[in-house]
Amino acid sequence: MHAAADRPLADADLERIGKAAAQINSIILGKRDQVQLSLSCLLARGHLLIEDIPGVGKTTLAHALAGSLGLSYQRIQFTSDLLPADVVGVSVFERDTNSFRFHRGPVFAQLILADEVNRATPKAQSALLEAMEERQVTADGETHALPEPFFVVATQNPDNQIGTFPLPESQLDRFLMRIHLGYPDQELERRLLQGEDRRTLLAALEPMSDADMLVRLQDRVPQVHASGALLDYLQALVTFTREHAEFDTGLSPRAGIGLLRAAQAWALVDGREAVEPEDVQAVLPAVVGHRLRAAGTGHRDDAGALLLEAVPVP
Repeated sequence: MHAAADRPLADADLERIGKAAAQINSIILGKRDQVQLSLSCLLARGHLLIEDIPGVGKTTLAHALAGSLGLSYQRIQFTSDLLPADVVGVSVFERDTNSFRFHRGPVFAQLILADEVNRATPKAQSALLEAMEERQVTADGETHALPEPFFVVATQNPDNQIGTFPLPESQLDRFLMRIHLGYPDQELERRLLQGEDRRTLLAALEPMSDADMLVRLQDRVPQVHASGALLDYLQALVTFTREHAEFDTGLSPRAGIGLLRAAQAWALVDGREAVEPEDVQAVLPAVVGHRLRAAGTGHRDDAGALLLEAVPVP
């Protein structure tokens, strides 16, 4: 490993990220790993999919991220009658100018909450594809750039719930990470029952960072050092998914790059300037769980654990 891996970075930007994480953790109790994964996903210029049953804090996490990071925020409620224009925007004819004027949709914000994304039809879901991949949208032949940073947090109900449309593979791949929140333990749930309403706490959030600072950190992520040995380990993980019969298809080169960027971002949030194997292991389940299909049975939530057990650290 790189000699600087164990040296903490004294950095005002990272201190502010740490304060933002602490503030988010004061609202989303007992989910420190999920909060750090969310921040790492943003800094790696990825997008986040939160899959869980209703009522466990998915929307609250998205709102807390926006408030603590100082980002403009829009919530789009995905329903079966949602149209692509409801997401992207629409051109309206104006008599005064005798021309069409594009009215921007809610996608023109720095943090988008695509709430219950799998309750919309595939046509409406696809409205996010260009925005997530190209960070721009096209309407009536004109291209409109989206703000920086641009971060989509989508929530998804389990596929076995009534009224859901499974996300296509192409859209799932647009999400760098998929995480689950799950139920709190009994002690934390008692604190939720006895404490202030989460909506009151969200309203009192103070921005601990701003868009310019986050873009600076995003630019630094690819510069976090990854040694040859670390890349050997990452490639061994990717190769295992392509060569073993447990999976229908292996991880793509884009997924491998995403895994590296996520590990670099995790290390940076931790205040380190080099990636360690533990960073790859921390982000691996969130990066690969929605990409790998078990042979003949569909996605497998234990894909990350299987890989970590099967592939030794070099």
